[in-house]
Amino acid sequence: MTDTRRRVKVYTLNEDRQWDDRGTGHVSSCYVERLKGTSLLVRAESDGSLLLESKINPNTAYQKQQDTLIVWSEAENYDLALSFQEKAGCDEIWEKICQVQGKDPSVDITQEVVDESEEERFDDMSSPGLELPPCELNRLEDLAELVASSLPSPLRREKLALAVENEGYIRKLLELFRVCEDLENSEGLHHLYEIIKGIFLLNRTALFEVMFSDECIMDVIGCLEFDPALPQPRRHREFLTKTARFKEVIPISDPELRQKIHQTYRVQYIQDMVLPTPSVFEENMLSTLHSFIFFNKVEIVGMLQDDEKFLTDLFAQLTDEATEDDKRQELVNFLKEFCAFSQTLQPQNRDAFFKTLSNMGILPALEVILGMDDVQVRGAATDIFSYLVEYNPSMVREFVMQESQQNDDDILLINLIIEHMICDTDPELGGAVQLMGLLRTLLDPENMLATANKTEKTEFLSFFYKHCMHVLSAPLLANTTEEKPSKDDFQTAQLLALILELLTFCVEHHTYHIKNYIINKDILRRVLVLTASQHAFLALCALRFMRRIVGLKDEFYNRYIMRNFLFEPVVKAFRNNGSRYNLLNSAIIEMFEYVRVEDIKSLTAHIVENYWKSLEDVDYVQTFKGLKLRYEQQRERQDNPKLDSMRSILRNHRFRRDARTLEDEEEMWFNTDEDDLEDGEAVVPPSDKMKSEEDLMEPISKFMERKKCKYPKTSLALKLENNCIGGLVGLVDYPDDDEEEEEDEDGESKEDTLPPTKKSKLSS
Repeated sequence: MTDTRRRVKVYTLNEDRQWDDRGTGHVSSCYVERLKGTSLLVRAESDGSLLLESKINPNTAYQKQQDTLIVWSEAENYDLALSFQEKAGCDEIWEKICQVQGKDPSVDITQEVVDESEEERFDDMSSPGLELPPCELNRLEDLAELVASSLPSPLRREKLALAVENEGYIRKLLELFRVCEDLENSEGLHHLYEIIKGIFLLNRTALFEVMFSDECIMDVIGCLEFDPALPQPRRHREFLTKTARFKEVIPISDPELRQKIHQTYRVQYIQDMVLPTPSVFEENMLSTLHSFIFFNKVEIVGMLQDDEKFLTDLFAQLTDEATEDDKRQELVNFLKEFCAFSQTLQPQNRDAFFKTLSNMGILPALEVILGMDDVQVRGAATDIFSYLVEYNPSMVREFVMQESQQNDDDILLINLIIEHMICDTDPELGGAVQLMGLLRTLLDPENMLATANKTEKTEFLSFFYKHCMHVLSAPLLANTTEEKPSKDDFQTAQLLALILELLTFCVEHHTYHIKNYIINKDILRRVLVLTASQHAFLALCALRFMRRIVGLKDEFYNRYIMRNFLFEPVVKAFRNNGSRYNLLNSAIIEMFEYVRVEDIKSLTAHIVENYWKSLEDVDYVQTFKGLKLRYEQQRERQDNPKLDSMRSILRNHRFRRDARTLEDEEEMWFNTDEDDLEDGEAVVPPSDKMKSEEDLMEPISKFMERKKCKYPKTSLALKLENNCIGGLVGLVDYPDDDEEEEEDEDGESKEDTLPPTKKSKLSS
């Protein structure tokens, strides 16, 4: 009962003034020593993590809305809300807030809302500056409280930052830190932790430059080791000085560059490991820290890029066979991190960066590295290759087409990538998935260029299908020589599923290249062997491949399917699946339903003529009976072409129709009684499959005779009558409507000229 009553959702208001859901948990109120006051705590119901820790500030305006909602502002542009599942829980927390602030719980808002700009103007006039207490051991607690109280207000935060900056306060604090550490003064160390953490939240670049200088940064990290919430201090400085080692894989001659690398690593470590995870209202307060790291990385990339000797030495050692394996691994890891740093660059700078690497010969170097046996080195090389493919796939395609003129297929860069994908030793095939994604990018026509002189799509796809496709499809062909897969273990099935995914992509996006390959190599028959796999996901991949081919409605593919009876393994898989209602069952039925709905005549006839006996007893869906009906309608039209011609003329001349509604309207037309027809509409008598042509046309001639009695013959009508023997024609609008009106006035009824019998339905 208590859990349900205290169950809440935590919301924060984003920059677009929309509420973001931060999670669901259970709220409580208790005294938090670190915050020096009663606080609201919300712990996630999923894992018990802290979603919210908010001190109930005596001056904060809390507002209760709709009996189950409490809203307040934690800082500028940080509005928070607790949405309770039950009213009783909301009332309990509201009473606690009112108790802390000394308010009557019957009110809906605990404070009068003061316009923040007026409050800040008043503060600005009354206190032009912020006076810091002396930097002494016995005043650390006062300073910690001052910092904590200044953070919620942007104006006070600005004043505090200026005071700390102008008085050189950070260096004085770090001197006190060394004293406290020597004296093992844990209380002073805890206060210093709160103060330094607060200075980080001031979000000021000038303060960061002091804190991250060589003489200060290790002491700053030392202050952040003594978190009062932890029973024992962390050992961050020990890790940075003893465990973490800086390796110069290529000697760096520029001392400024070396210092910048050291600084960036340590600041990144502070951000990722030392600083506590910011609360929901502190996230924006560290934006300057993110920017500091970002611009440091930009500087490092620029300085390295400008050092031609450094990059020349790097690539020379990478490709030198005499380079030791450990050294080469360090070089590759450095190059990988170098490329990762480049992601922080602006687009134009990133262009220049990758052009520099390309000119240095990064692709030939990667080709050498990927041919090595060291798995870790190959993994790092794959990551570098992915940066290049994502940046400029055309550059990679141009390189592999040029090298194909000089090298054998076995050592082509793309074939090396395919081989690593096939030979991935990871049980989950993590590397293979990454490589398959890169191949897909390279094979995607959407990012291929077309110029006046050449078309990259035509050239590259011709190259790929000639030199590489046989390597990609080799595991598939090797495993499908019989009626069942030769190897059906999980890892092999996963690999074949990846290959099928890539082949399916090719069917969708390539035209005659993949069509020629599939038909000439009989690929679809091999793929359908996988429908007999014990792994359902692989059988579904095989079906998806065939479904994409059928979906193209290409008669070349259709003739290939019919000639080789390739629906047979599909029907067999359907029958073997039995009455189980699963994805396999649904996928197969959907494929047959597509053939029926799209009225693919050649496949419809092939399926009914060859597999009807296996499918006729399936009555829980109407798909197969619908296919049979389609087939019979086709046969009927073939046996009686005059009937089909008559229906076509009626349908085409009566009035214009939307193609999607032709069948329904045709059925409605043949079901309409003669009495319901308007003047000028054709009347069709009963028809029969066995009627001769003369029998079929006789009622039409009679109908035309009735029209001759009713309307004067125009030259167009005479022409129509003379040509009527060739088949039924659509009637035209006559210009003598006035005479018809006169006949009606003389008492001549339209019904007198029509036969009394009703029109029968035509068999479809």
